[in-house]
Order: sequence, then structure tokens, then C-alpha cells
Amino acid sequence: MPLKNQPSLRKRKPRRGRIIYVFLFLLLLILGAAGWFYFTPSGTQLRYMLADTLITTQHRDYAKYLIGEDELNRRVDAYLKQFDEMGMVEDDHQVNVKNHRDNSVEVEPITGKKYQGYIMYVHDPKMIRVVTTSIKGQGEQILSMVQRTGAIAGVNGGAFDDPNWDGNGFKPAGIVMSGGKSLYSDVGMNDKVNVVGIDRNGLMVAGRYKPSELLDMGVQDAVTFQPKFIVNGKGLIKNEADGWGIAPRTCMAQKADGTIMFVVIDGRQPGYSLGATLYDVQELLLDKGAVTATNLDGGSSSVLVKDNQVVNRPSSGYGMRYLPTAFLVFDRPEKVAVNNIWEGVDMDHFNSSYKPFASK
Repeated sequence: MPLKNQPSLRKRKPRRGRIIYVFLFLLLLILGAAGWFYFTPSGTQLRYMLADTLITTQHRDYAKYLIGEDELNRRVDAYLKQFDEMGMVEDDHQVNVKNHRDNSVEVEPITGKKYQGYIMYVHDPKMIRVVTTSIKGQGEQILSMVQRTGAIAGVNGGAFDDPNWDGNGFKPAGIVMSGGKSLYSDVGMNDKVNVVGIDRNGLMVAGRYKPSELLDMGVQDAVTFQPKFIVNGKGLIKNEADGWGIAPRTCMAQKADGTIMFVVIDGRQPGYSLGATLYDVQELLLDKGAVTATNLDGGSSSVLVKDNQVVNRPSSGYGMRYLPTAFLVFDRPEKVAVNNIWEGVDMDHFNSSYKPFASK
């Protein structure tokens, strides 16, 4: 007989059995989940969505653990090719931008299934200017640009050289135009590049153009980014799976009456806002009456400033990023002087990873 208060062997066996059963159940559950994740259409769709989301972050290389390194490189190349093709879709420019007397600027909160954000409406598109950093060798935060220039509002602008996703924000990618002048270009005058901008009449221009064409078209302010995803009131992104992952977004659009809409969506903040795909933004803007729309720099660059206050919640844990360009809104845009901060700097050999001033 077992001693008093000492468990018998009979009581131990069932406990061990239960542990084994639980272990086997969990193992089968893990194997089943892995099988679903890698070998079913719905699991594969989720896996590629997660990979696309990683592609838009500083952890792009991690996507290879989801889809493989070769597939990662193929997918990035395919996106770039697709974006160039979208940029070549012809725009009829059926927008009436004449006689705009409404100079109001309004901000509307927006909510989706997985995101929170804002739309800023600028009813007179001629109030918008591209403004650049004022610090030689360093980008500038959008709030600083707005306060320095006396702007009503502003959002982040175009692409820039960003080594290891932690660059100093000084060196743009593509082109920068402000006030009808070309301030920066890393392509030839007859080489096509993806651009986002506004011409002298307030018409939004988006797609692939030669810098020489932009000057002939009377484009006043422009930066480089991609893709253009609404043309002539029709969306070019077919479905959620082609929406380039879930991320913070900044996008620019124009309605048929000339009103410019800037969309800023927060992301990478579980419990508040995960972010949006470009398909999400496309459907939102089509519902708001956009006839033209394009993507701007997003991720931790996405920021909306109005009345000297940051309206959204930027995703960077280090605060607002230091950037080379912004789209700002002014009461008197014709009075705004934007100097060529890159003049006299050897940009071919500029070290974009060196931070001579503020750190991110």
C-alpha cells in the first residue's frame, strides 16, 4: 500500500497521458496551421500580403522567410515594372480648375476596417507648393517646414535616398520642381521618371514623364513617387492582393472640380491603426470622387500638419522623419521663395547615411 498522503502510481499515469495528448494536439495544430499557411490558396494569399507589408518597411529582407529570396526579388521587380506601366496609362485630364474662389482647407477623419487616418481637402489647387529642406546636408521635419514658411498645412512629399532605411533625408530620388523651376534631377532631361505634381493651372499631373516634358507642360511643382492608381476616374489596382501590403500611407488625388485631396493613413500601431493597402486607399478615393490619384512616400514618413499641429500619429518610434520635400498649402503661394538647397553640393558623392545634425 502507498504511504499516507503519497500519490499512487495509478494517479500519475493519467496525468502523463494527458500531457502527451495535449502535446500531440498542439503539434498537429502547428503542422496544420503551417500546411494551411504554405499550401492553401487562402494561406498563400495571407503569406504574400505579409511579405508585401514587410517589403514596405526597413525589414524588407525578412520577407524572404515567407516567400523565399528569389521570389522576394522577383516580386519587387514585378511591382516596379507594374508601377511603371500604371504610370504610362494616358490621362484625359477631365478636370475643371478654372475660377476657384474657395480657399478653404478642411481635414476630415476617416476610419476603415484596419486603419485610422485623415483626408485634407484643398479646394484651390494653386495654393499648393513643393517646399524643400532648408538645412544643407540634412532633411527637415514637415512641422518645421510649415512653421518656418508660415504655411497653412502640409504633408510629406517625394522619394529620397535612404540607406538601410535610416538616411539623413537630404538626397531626393528622381526630380524636384518648385515654382516652375527644376531644383533637382538624377535623370536626364529626356529620361522618363514617375512624378506627382501640379501645373500652372492647378491641374494635377501624375505618371511617367520626361523632365523636358514637364517644363513644356507648365508643371510648377513636382516630386517623384509611384504608382499612379486612379486615372480618368477608374482604379488601376485590381484587388487587395495587388495593394502592396498594409502600411501607413500618404496619397494625393484630384476631384473633377479641381479639389486636391491628401490622404494620410496611420499604421504599424496595433490597437489603433494597422495601415492600409493601396487598394483600400483607391476604393476610399473613388468613393470621394477622385478622377486622378497617386501614391506618395509613406511608412514612417507619413505625416499631416495643419495650423502648426501634427494631426496624425506618425509610426516612427523616433518621431517625425527628416525629409527633403513636402507639399505645403499657402494663403499666398506666389510669395513663397524656395531656394535650391542642393546647388553647389556634389550629390553624386553625397553620403546619405551620414547625419551631421539631428538624429532620427
